[in-house]
Amino acid sequence: MSVLDIKNLTPRLLSFLTSLIIAATNALLSLFLEHQWYTPLLVFTVTFIIIYWLYYYTLQRFIYRKIKLIYKFIYQTKATKKEEFFYENILPQKSIEEVSEDVQKWAMQRKDEIELLRANELFRKEFLMNLAHELRTPIFSVQGYVDTLLGGALEDEEVNRKFLTNASKSIDRLVRLVDDLDEISKLESGKIPVIQEPFAIQDLIKDVYEELSLKAKERVTQLSFKKGTERPIFVTADKQKIKQVLVNLVENAIKYGNEQGNIIAGCYDMDEKHVYIEISDDGPGIAEEHLPRIFERFYRADRSRSRSIGGTGLGLAIVKHIIEAHGQTVNVRSKVGVGSSFGFTLDKAKA
Repeated sequence: MSVLDIKNLTPRLLSFLTSLIIAATNALLSLFLEHQWYTPLLVFTVTFIIIYWLYYYTLQRFIYRKIKLIYKFIYQTKATKKEEFFYENILPQKSIEEVSEDVQKWAMQRKDEIELLRANELFRKEFLMNLAHELRTPIFSVQGYVDTLLGGALEDEEVNRKFLTNASKSIDRLVRLVDDLDEISKLESGKIPVIQEPFAIQDLIKDVYEELSLKAKERVTQLSFKKGTERPIFVTADKQKIKQVLVNLVENAIKYGNEQGNIIAGCYDMDEKHVYIEISDDGPGIAEEHLPRIFERFYRADRSRSRSIGGTGLGLAIVKHIIEAHGQTVNVRSKVGVGSSFGFTLDKAKA
């Protein structure tokens, strides 16, 4: 194994080996020229000392000082005791190859961070654009009705009440939008505590079905349980927040599903610790390209139909945040012309 093949050489060891080779070579050459024993010894000693200190100084002062600056940059250390610790304890133990690997890892981390920042910036711009659009519609509606009333329609009994009613509906939509945004902000910041309690998930689904029965009746939609999953399964979660999740999912299925359709809830034992809850419909379904973004704020797979139906566009985002606040996962399966299924996991209640 040659000197260049040895890994993890320190500047001191590398200087020693290099000066040893050069000094030995010079000593052997002087032995051919001068046959007295002390001459090669003197040449070896002087050459070794000069080469060793010159080589060691060069490595320390130039090469490894540059490496030190690289580490100072990538680890963001200042000229303090911490920097001296890096210099004295870490740098001498690393080969040039290892330093190169560290720099490459650092570069990849920076690249990933930059890509994430770009994605976040794109998401922020899209979010602000969508938010402005969602706010603009009800605000312009209210403004239009008020201007019309002030322009003389207030005295017309046939239209004033109708306009005021429509303006009130637009204001209600604004209030729901602000409330949903506030809900998401609190969930993201962790300001809303998750109060865990055991309850039967089927009983909660029945309550949601009862609460939304009138809306389902308007669209002649059947609400039911999947056969074989009616047996009560107890979970541990925040009951009111999970009810909000179920309301959002069932209400979406009613609004976006087909008339005279079916909504089926299924509850399944996954393992000893988890339960899987799924809300399925036989509606028009969601195209595959929309599925990765379906839980984003304001994202709508069918914007024209969504506008006509109403809603803030934040329901599924709230669902995602509530489930993730429980430390669980939520997913969607859908096929155009077949229907959609939204499912999430919960912790099983301890017996």
